[in-house]
Amino acid sequence: MNERYWGVDLGGTKIEAVITDSNMRQLIRRRIPTAADSGYERILRRIVGLLEGLSEETGCPLPPRIGIGTPGRYEEASCSMSNSNTRCLNGRDLKGDLEYLLRRETVIANDANCFVLAESLLGAGRDVMREGDGRTAFGMIIGTGVGGGIVSGGRVLTGAHGIAGEWGHNVLIPDGEPCYCGKRGCVETVISGPALEGYYRSLTGFSKSLREIAALVSEDTAAEATIRRLTVYFGAALSAVLNILDPHCCIIGGGVGNIDTLYSEKTRGIIEGGLFSKKLMVPLLKPRFGDSAGVLGAALLAAGLET
Repeated sequence: MNERYWGVDLGGTKIEAVITDSNMRQLIRRRIPTAADSGYERILRRIVGLLEGLSEETGCPLPPRIGIGTPGRYEEASCSMSNSNTRCLNGRDLKGDLEYLLRRETVIANDANCFVLAESLLGAGRDVMREGDGRTAFGMIIGTGVGGGIVSGGRVLTGAHGIAGEWGHNVLIPDGEPCYCGKRGCVETVISGPALEGYYRSLTGFSKSLREIAALVSEDTAAEATIRRLTVYFGAALSAVLNILDPHCCIIGGGVGNIDTLYSEKTRGIIEGGLFSKKLMVPLLKPRFGDSAGVLGAALLAAGLET
């Protein structure tokens, strides 16, 4: 077989595209800034330009079907995007507009669903998922926002409302910080990268990246408090998910997922404190593909693994 699968990951800061072979091996992968501040039409033009550039670079014509991972979800009934923290997408017919511009079919899924699809079938969770039929993986993206997705039996679960796995908008702190979704105190407002950086800034008056904050834990009490806030609230939020879903593995993506403390025995103990079973048997895994898992998941959509 000489199949080629094309996927696009539309993120808040980057747009990434990949072409794989029939065995999902990457043949070429490119990324460009999203330029989301420039508006919806600019994002469309950048996606089209990236794909046309790949076609020119490789000599491969655009395929009949392209997988797209997006923040938020595409509602088939209303032909519009919703729940996206890239707000210019909300209310827009991203699928229809891309199909019009590309003259190709597109298959759209939430970026967290694409992430967990790639990591559970091809990446960090592959061995765990192969140990038995019907196994379930919970994938988290903790970065600029907080999202999640579920794969069970090799397929993404979407649910009746299309929001399966969206733990980032469960309320964690009642009457907490306002969230773009309209609620207050969502998980996203507490443990996302910007939320944690904002917490550190509120303590010190200084702005630092989360990576810089994590590196200062041993010498900076505000940094220690910030990382402690992450682990305590991460443990509380995740234990609630585990009590309901009870997956066989959890995969933690996004920039916050690079903080080693999340995988420590101390954090596992915090999670256990909220578990009904009192003993955490689930592995917490770092993604194999890093921040390119989403684009590989989008290619899997193009290969026919629809949600």
